[in-house]
Amino acid sequence: MITRNSLVSAAAITLAVTGSHAVAQEIDETSLSYVGSWSSLSLYQNFERPFWERHIPEASGERISTNVTTFDQMGLSGGEVYRLMGRDVVEIASTVINYAVQDAPELEGLDMPMLAPDVETAREVADAYRPVLADAFAKRYQNAQLLAVVPYPSQMVFCNVEIDGLSDLAGKKVRASGRTTAEFLEALGAEGITLNFSEVPGALQRGVIDCAVTGSLSGFSSGWHEVSTHLYPLPVGGWDHVVTAMNGNKWASLSSETQEWLMSEIHDNYENPVWESAVEETREGIACLTGEGECTRGDVGSMVLVEATDEDFSEATRHLEETLLPNWANRVDQEWVDRWNETIGSVTGLTAAK
Repeated sequence: MITRNSLVSAAAITLAVTGSHAVAQEIDETSLSYVGSWSSLSLYQNFERPFWERHIPEASGERISTNVTTFDQMGLSGGEVYRLMGRDVVEIASTVINYAVQDAPELEGLDMPMLAPDVETAREVADAYRPVLADAFAKRYQNAQLLAVVPYPSQMVFCNVEIDGLSDLAGKKVRASGRTTAEFLEALGAEGITLNFSEVPGALQRGVIDCAVTGSLSGFSSGWHEVSTHLYPLPVGGWDHVVTAMNGNKWASLSSETQEWLMSEIHDNYENPVWESAVEETREGIACLTGEGECTRGDVGSMVLVEATDEDFSEATRHLEETLLPNWANRVDQEWVDRWNETIGSVTGLTAAK
C-alpha cells in the first residue's frame, strides 16, 4: 500500500537527488593535484587519501579529477611543499605546520607545548587562530588559500630510559618535533635534538637519543614501542597540526560556486572526521603502545605508562609563560603578537609579549 508517508519520503529522495545533481552542474570541470603528509601514517591513509582520491571526484559527479601523492613519496622534505605551492609547482599541499616555521614564524603560534592539554581545547585554539593562519598563508605563499587545519594525535614522549615524570627529562637527549618543543625541553633541562621522523627508531635503539616526541598512534605505526620502554602521555609536543592550503592562482581559477562547495566538503568530510578521531586515536595509540586497553591495529607493546601530576601541569604552564611565549613573540612582528592575544590568548587566558 502506498501511504502519504511513503509519498513524502519518495518526494524527499527525488529532491535530494535533484539537488545534488544541480550542485554538481555548478561545479567547475577541473583537476586538482594534491601533495599530502606522511604516507605511512594514519592521517594520510585513513583521511587525506580517501578524501582527495575518492570523495572529491565522487561528490563532484566526476567533474573534478584528482592526482594524489605525498611529500615523502616525492622525495621532498616537509618544509618544501608550501614553498613549491607558492611557486605554482604544487596545487594543494598538506604538511606539519611546524615544518614551515622557518619561512613563517607566526605559524608557530598555533601549536605550542602544553598550550592545549586536550583535543577540545586544541580545536578551540585552531578555530580561533584560523583567520590569522589564512592571512599568513596569503602573505607568505603568494595568495595561497587556507583549506584545512587538522591534528595528529597528542604529541607525547617516548623514552628508552626510565622516567617517572616531566622533571626526569632533565639531562636527557630528546628528539623534538619542532622549534618550540625544543625550547620547552631545554627549559626543562633536557637537550632538544633535531632528527627526521624516520631516523628516530634507530637513534633510540643505539642510544643516540634517550627520548623522542611524536603522536601516540604515529609512534605505534612506526614501531617506536619496539625501541622504547616508557611513555609520558601529556602533549609535550602539542598536536602537530597538519595544514592544507591551495596555490593562489589555482584557487583564483575556480568559480565562487566551486570554491564554496570545496570548502564545505573539506569542513564536513575531512576536517570534522579527523578532529573527531583525534581523541580515539590518541587513546588507542596509548593502548597499543602499553597493552592496556583495546588495540585493533596489530601486536601490542608493553611500554610503561608514566602518570602526569598536577606539578607537571604547573611546571609546563610556567615554562610556557616565562620562556616559550616571549621567545616566539621576539621572532615575529608585533602585529602577530597582538592577533595571537586576541585569538588564542582569549581562549587560553595566556598573554604573549615581547
